[in-house]
Amino acid sequence: MIRVASVPSSHAYVRHLQPVVGDSARAASADPSFIVLPDPAPVRIDVPGQWWPPRLLDARWLAEQTDVHFDVLHVHFGFETFAPDELTRSVDHLRAHRQPLVLTVHDLHNPHFADSAAHLRQLDVLVRAAAAVITLTAGAAAWIHDRWGVEATVVDHPHVVPLERMALPRPASDSFVIGVHAKNLRSNMDPLAVMDAVVEAARSLPDATVRLDIDEDVFDSSSHRYSPTVGAKLLDYTSFPDVDVRVHERFDDDALWDYLSSIDVSVLPYRFGTHSGWLEACRDLGTSVVASDCGFYADQARVHSFRMGIDSFDPATLVAAVLASHADRTPAVDVGVRAEQRQRIAATHAAIYSAVTKEMR
Repeated sequence: MIRVASVPSSHAYVRHLQPVVGDSARAASADPSFIVLPDPAPVRIDVPGQWWPPRLLDARWLAEQTDVHFDVLHVHFGFETFAPDELTRSVDHLRAHRQPLVLTVHDLHNPHFADSAAHLRQLDVLVRAAAAVITLTAGAAAWIHDRWGVEATVVDHPHVVPLERMALPRPASDSFVIGVHAKNLRSNMDPLAVMDAVVEAARSLPDATVRLDIDEDVFDSSSHRYSPTVGAKLLDYTSFPDVDVRVHERFDDDALWDYLSSIDVSVLPYRFGTHSGWLEACRDLGTSVVASDCGFYADQARVHSFRMGIDSFDPATLVAAVLASHADRTPAVDVGVRAEQRQRIAATHAAIYSAVTKEMR
């Protein structure tokens, strides 16, 4: 059994890299060839389940451990808190202890930072040190090859919504709801830019309404997400009769699945980014996706694209994409297909872990 220290392990994406066990899997395996170890507790815990900043990327902490034993370190997220020289010390420690590094490149442009320079310097260290690199799309793999000369293995994004929740039918509806979720105004999101075009598209459809959701953190002066100016401008849409504006606490998973099932299309107003778990959750629940053409969202799955980047936005293409999503609805991915996909993903990871540990012997 290969012991994998994953950064992190307590994340839906990482959990869904592991084989499905139970009746929901047609090709279930109760005897996986690898096990993912739990996340070490961070120095300070501010919220339940916190795994960040990850101790497993702290070379000093690694050197002090006598009871942490793993065969492979697999990095997904969380390295943005480490400077390149710190990451270099960590990968040097791994190399000295013959513990291979596997890296999944989820983000070529960190969605939390408009300037990608620091993120790329961190990837410069990790990609070059990795015994195996994984990414989610052919477009991202080509980008990785162009910058680092490294061949990345492309592995599809697994399901995000639990399989048992996916199996439930969507609620019946006789309207077409276009969702724009501002969330907490993460750096790569610009919902304010797209709202007028979304409203224009809705008004050209006979059965359409717009739902605009905003996390209450945007209006909380004690939150680091406090953005009163943008928040106030978004609230102005309450005066539009065909826009339903809702401010609420951040959705937990069950509330998020209910929300995505209640809208027909989700508009992703991203100015930069690479891949999207939100997109996959929409696929799981039969919600169409309208996404900007930055990153590799259209490589990841079938979406209706519009032109938007860090310094650009074409509203006409957004209107056209929303209209296309109305004419061409996206069915939910079959739960059996997702279960079988997950088995293949688990088998691919098991093969990669086996290969890199053999190389270290």
